[in-house]
Amino acid sequence: MTVLSLVIFLPLSAALGLCTAPRLGDRAVTWIWTAASAADLALVIGLWAGRGNGDGVSYEEDVRWIPSVRAGYHVGVDGLSLPLLALTSLLFLMCAVHSLRRTGRTRAFAALFLFLQTVSLGLFAALDLLLFFVFFDLSIVGMYFVIAGWGHGDRTRSALKFFLYTFLGSLVLLLGFIGLYLGADPHTFDMVELTRTPALAGSPGLAGLVLLAIGIGFAIKTPVVPLHTWLPPAHTDAPAAGSAILAGILLKMGTYGLVRIAMPMLPDAWRRYIWVIIILGLVSVLYGALVAFAQEDVKRLIAYTSVNHMGYIIVALGAAGAAGDAAARRLAVTGAVTQMVSHGLITGALFLLSGVLYDRADTYDMGRFGGLARTAPRFSGLVAVAAFASLGLPGLSGFIAEFQIFTGVIGSGGAGLVAVGALAILGILITAALFLRLLHRTVLGPPGELTSLVTDARRGELAAVVPLLALAAVIGVAPRFLLDVIEPFSATVVSLVAR
Repeated sequence: MTVLSLVIFLPLSAALGLCTAPRLGDRAVTWIWTAASAADLALVIGLWAGRGNGDGVSYEEDVRWIPSVRAGYHVGVDGLSLPLLALTSLLFLMCAVHSLRRTGRTRAFAALFLFLQTVSLGLFAALDLLLFFVFFDLSIVGMYFVIAGWGHGDRTRSALKFFLYTFLGSLVLLLGFIGLYLGADPHTFDMVELTRTPALAGSPGLAGLVLLAIGIGFAIKTPVVPLHTWLPPAHTDAPAAGSAILAGILLKMGTYGLVRIAMPMLPDAWRRYIWVIIILGLVSVLYGALVAFAQEDVKRLIAYTSVNHMGYIIVALGAAGAAGDAAARRLAVTGAVTQMVSHGLITGALFLLSGVLYDRADTYDMGRFGGLARTAPRFSGLVAVAAFASLGLPGLSGFIAEFQIFTGVIGSGGAGLVAVGALAILGILITAALFLRLLHRTVLGPPGELTSLVTDARRGELAAVVPLLALAAVIGVAPRFLLDVIEPFSATVVSLVAR
């Protein structure tokens, strides 16, 4: 087993160990879960350190799996997958730390999260479409049980809606993958070969239909307006750790798939429909921000800001297919990947912090809180940092990502993309207003009816959130270590889309 396969399957091995071990107390289970996630993060850091800053795929492993359709266990790491592998390992570890005080069905809860960690790592490392699809579908199953088993409110209905929406998307996605397979000569599911020699290059009509199928599948997962309606109830009724993983990791599977599969494997179709993609992204930016501004429920507010932030990524990826300056298009792709990492860190922290409110007061209604800065200063300080990071304050990762996106989009084409960039900037203004409103309603002002119930953040809660926000600050101040990994990949993607 290679190091990369060890990274992928170590969490699953720990999950199987938890399920088969004799009597274990809740505390022992959570410590085993935390130790397994910490070991996995250490291995990913080793991958990062050993890979260097070169281009291409590292730690590649290709084993025959289903030879009759040329599908294999093919995995590897490059400048797109490595940052997302690191984000996945870190966020799952912080969710384990956040759950150290959990009691009641802890073994099953930990095993499900370890299973989801393997599924997520496997998807981001997959270089075979069929292998990618298996991990994609398993992520839906794992999150369904997290929401249905440990959520609150109308959790069964929210879990069912999540499953039906995203499973339908995966079925449409499978049709697109089959189209790529049949359009390749020779037929193959290998992503490296499909990128090297795009399928359906001489059939623009069929390529457009395949892009439509793949686009719908990934748009539901991202989610893009109007295919987003499963997201707010799923977030609202999921446990805090489940929401952090759903927003921080699972949503990235959609945008990751667009960059990894749709853009390089269907370059002609991507260029042909860039304005459809850009407009959908712009609608998500503005709609997500405006609807978030109207929310009274903290979790629903954060959920709709995810629609807004993922919309920036869609706009940037669409602009990367424009006929403008190549350097600007590379910058747009780099900004999109940086935004995936930044959103995972910041929104993961916000959802874990929202869990503190529910743990203390059994509600997310921000109108019932106020003056938390007096009773819970550490918690309030973390909320403020996360809010400012999410609205794109300079010195934090959100600014680095959004600056690259807007510069790349505006520089990628003519007046049309300049107008798109100007309209998308309105999303930042609305986001700033809604987070300032959140801070005013919950942290500042006179005490609310539930303020006395909210004690300050505990050590485990601090240990789960502080590293996420600290890394967001490190990226905001010194992003070179991240950009050096992403930029060679961005140049490759832009060259593939332009061919």
